[in-house]
Amino acid sequence: MSRMAAQLLGGVFATLACLAPAVPVVVMHSRGEWTTAIPVGWWLACYAVFFVALVVAMWLAEIVSHRLRSAAFAVQVVAAPVLVLTAPGFGWTAILLVFNAALSAALVRARVAAALIAANTAVVAASALPSSSALEIAMGSMLYLVLQAAAYLGLLAMLREGESRLRLSEANVRLRAAAALLAESSRAQERLRIARELHDLIGHQLTVLALELEVASHQAEGEAAESVGRARAVTRSLLADVRGTVGEMRGGDRRLGEALESVVADLPEPSVHLRVDEAAVVDEARTAALIRCSQEVITNAIRHSHAANLWIEVAAEGDALVFEARDDGVGAAEVVLGNGLRGIAERVEALGGTVDFRGRDGFRVRAEVPAG
Repeated sequence: MSRMAAQLLGGVFATLACLAPAVPVVVMHSRGEWTTAIPVGWWLACYAVFFVALVVAMWLAEIVSHRLRSAAFAVQVVAAPVLVLTAPGFGWTAILLVFNAALSAALVRARVAAALIAANTAVVAASALPSSSALEIAMGSMLYLVLQAAAYLGLLAMLREGESRLRLSEANVRLRAAAALLAESSRAQERLRIARELHDLIGHQLTVLALELEVASHQAEGEAAESVGRARAVTRSLLADVRGTVGEMRGGDRRLGEALESVVADLPEPSVHLRVDEAAVVDEARTAALIRCSQEVITNAIRHSHAANLWIEVAAEGDALVFEARDDGVGAAEVVLGNGLRGIAERVEALGGTVDFRGRDGFRVRAEVPAG
């Protein structure tokens, strides 16, 4: 089972556990066996408010703002004790306090969470006062104290593990991008060295040979003249080939796909789908820019979009080189450029290109630079 599937299944069971205490209250009230301290309709309305607040704070955490989520949690903190105290003697409702204790790990500081757990424990004790002995009250309070502490510490450990995993993934992407840039720089320097050697040694010697054959062609006669002519043609062809090879080695390379593959290889999440057009021939500067752009969109998908899939495509379109990336994450109604996205824009603009960011239906980046 994948991590996302496990989280979804856990959330479904948590929601069912939250709904469960309301069912016996309704059933027992309809039978006349037990009733709440306030009209049951008001009690159910308060329960509905608590449940909506829980959905906002837990299920919609990645969509709503932190302020709205905190407000929903504050509603929970108030509503849960009301539900417990107005249903005295019905111990199941106290499970709602455990939800509050667990969510406090993600929304408030440890001191505030500790105070909340202590207040919830007092609420459990107060709700049991009318019909329980001192021993039963103490045992029930200790039980819910342990449950709240376990829920808080469990969620706190899960959140810290998630943060560590994200930091590790980001560091891994940065490290691989740096390694790819270093390898590309080494290849570029080696190509340049070989190009210089070809130009300075073989190129110059072929030029001298061509001049000598030119002189010989004016002195030779008969079959010797024909041989000299053929030698001149071969020399010119070889010199043109050397010059063409030097030009290609000083220009672009077709290893961009390999470089980007090394950056995204074995990334646990998101799953990166990479496609590089074979016609895309780029120089060292464009290769470095595209590697950095890929690094930033992967980091953005990990840190902000929480995407499961990321698609990266590099294609040659006429005289332009197009970099396009999109994910299936939460996106944003308005894209705010942080340091990473601003870095993409600066690198693209430095190469004379343009970039466009969109946050609807996942996050998207489209950049175009001259093919050079």
